[in-house]
Amino acid sequence: MAQHFSFKDQQISSGDTVRIHQEIIEGGKKRIQIFEGIVIAIKNRGIGQSFTVRKIGANSVGVEKIFPVHLPSLKKIEVKRQGDVRRSKLYYLRDKVGKAATRVKEKSTFTQTK
Repeated sequence: MAQHFSFKDQQISSGDTVRIHQEIIEGGKKRIQIFEGIVIAIKNRGIGQSFTVRKIGANSVGVEKIFPVHLPSLKKIEVKRQGDVRRSKLYYLRDKVGKAATRVKEKSTFTQTK
């Protein structure tokens, strides 16, 4: 079972593809910056909890950002896909290149009828 945390009544776990809306202040102006990627790790508990998001940038360069869960500048976290993973730390995705780096099986949401 992968680790998970709650952000504004939303459950986020390792392997999920998320879009993070973060408020950035530059020169007195505020704007929202979006970072989209896969949650590869969730660390700690309580007030010091943080999560790591990895995306593949330009020229197949991997970019990772660590976000504290209780960061005031985090405005919204959208879950695009829920990943079905067997481990809580997905550090093996760092060795993958191209499309394989973003390939995580999607969690099925169907219910079985009898």
